[in-house]
Amino acid sequence: MKLTKSPLLAFAAGLFSVSSSAEMFWQDNSLTGLRGNDYKVHYSLDSNDSKRTVMTFEHASGHSWGDLFLFSDYLVSDDNSKEWYSEISPRLSLGKLSGKKLAFGPVKDVLLAGQLELGNMDDPDRLTATGPHFANTLAGVGFDLDVPGFTFFQANLYQRNNEDKADNEQLTLAWGLPFKLGSEEFLYDGFLDWASASADAHSSMNFTSQLKWDIGARAGKPKKLYAGVEYVHWNDKFGIKDGTFGIDSNERNVNLLVKYHF
Repeated sequence: MKLTKSPLLAFAAGLFSVSSSAEMFWQDNSLTGLRGNDYKVHYSLDSNDSKRTVMTFEHASGHSWGDLFLFSDYLVSDDNSKEWYSEISPRLSLGKLSGKKLAFGPVKDVLLAGQLELGNMDDPDRLTATGPHFANTLAGVGFDLDVPGFTFFQANLYQRNNEDKADNEQLTLAWGLPFKLGSEEFLYDGFLDWASASADAHSSMNFTSQLKWDIGARAGKPKKLYAGVEYVHWNDKFGIKDGTFGIDSNERNVNLLVKYHF
C-alpha cells in the first residue's frame, strides 16, 4: 500500500508545533574521515570506483519532544566520481509528550519515527535502484530498548515512500556499546538497515558498524577524538540483486577512520 504524504505532513506539523516550545537536553556533533578500497556498485559501467574517500558530518540531540539524528556523506572515488547522501531522522517520544511512562519489557519508550533521505550521485547508466537524484520519505514507529551495557539501542519500523521507485518497508536498528580493554576506552556502534523487496528492487541488508579507540582520552579529553575501522556488510546494495547485469552488489568493505566530536 502506497503511503500518502498526509501522514508525513502531519508528522512534520506535529514536530514543528512541539519544537516551538522545546528544550534541548543534549547534543553531539562530529566530523569523520574514512578511506576504503572495496566499494561495490560503481557509478558507471566505465568507471572503477572501488576506492573512495568519505567525509561525514553527524548531529545527534535529545529534546523535550524526542530526539534527532542526521548525517551527510560526501564520497569521492579515485576515478573522481562523486556522491552526496544525507538522512534527517526526527522521532517524537510518546512518553515525553504524554507525560506517561510507556515502558514495558525491554522497551523504554515508544516514538513516532520519521526520516528524509536526500541523494545526488553520478549514475549515468542508472545502475542504482534509487536513481541518481532522489528525496525519499519514511514514517513509522520507533522503540528505545534497555539493553545492558549499551548507551542506546533503537529499533525503528518504517513505511518507505520512494520518490521515483516503488514503495517498500524498512527495519532499522542502531546501537552504541562502550567498553574498556585495560585502561583504554573503546566504542562499538553502528546500524542495520533491512529493506523489503518491491516491484522494481530486490530486498537488501546493510550492516555497518564502527570499532573506535578513544585516543582523546589519553590526552585528558575523552569522547572527543577517535581512530578505528568501519566494516560494511551490504547484501544486494541499492536493491540490486547480486549478479544482475554482471554487477557485484554484495559489499564487504573495511574503511579506516578518524572521528572528531565537537
